[in-house]
Amino acid sequence: MTRLSVNINKFATLRNARGGNMPDVTKAALDCERFGAQGITVHPRPDQRHIRYSDVLAIRPLLSTEFNIEGNPIPEFRELVCRVKPDQVTLVPDAPDAITSNAGWDTIQNREFLSEISKEFKALGIRVSIFVDPDPAMVKGAAACGADRVELYTAAYAADFANDPQKAVEPYLQAAITARECGLGLNAGHDLNLDNLAWFVKSIPWTDEVSIGHAIICDALYMGLPRTIGAYLTEIQKK
Repeated sequence: MTRLSVNINKFATLRNARGGNMPDVTKAALDCERFGAQGITVHPRPDQRHIRYSDVLAIRPLLSTEFNIEGNPIPEFRELVCRVKPDQVTLVPDAPDAITSNAGWDTIQNREFLSEISKEFKALGIRVSIFVDPDPAMVKGAAACGADRVELYTAAYAADFANDPQKAVEPYLQAAITARECGLGLNAGHDLNLDNLAWFVKSIPWTDEVSIGHAIICDALYMGLPRTIGAYLTEIQKK
């Protein structure tokens, strides 16, 4: 079954807006697990405007589900990952000033660099996922870099879903087929929500994991966190 990994960055954004420790990010991560999340995702950025490196160090030893750290593998990020040894690292090519991730890797142009990073993390027993656009060539490139999985950047799918769900998912299906042919696991994330999640997973049932944060926090404002996580799990199971 496709697993739900909850990205807890937005809890940290809210905390940092006021200072102090409300909400408690570590407690939020543990509560997400308690409410049914099958993984926790964090995306620390150089300016630490939401999740801080100190949060990652505090959360890691307390989790009972999978821990996924995503980000641009700058030296500080690489040091953090090697120290924390998460279950999975997702390599994302976001610029330091990016509000959110906005593109996947060019795995062909960056093959040497991504191969080096993949080798470093895999030597520590960390699963490596590379964030890519739904392009079979980029998926094949990720396989050539030694990745274990790819994460498909689903912003375009989410934007087009309301107009034509089948057309929106088609490029992702082709990329997912390529990933399976290359022996890669498959993750997906960005702008997935209660409206479009079930169709994506039903269309690509071998999706290993979806990483969702912003939409979950937005829905939780109205539904509450336990009910919201339950609703996302229900959508996944509709496949």
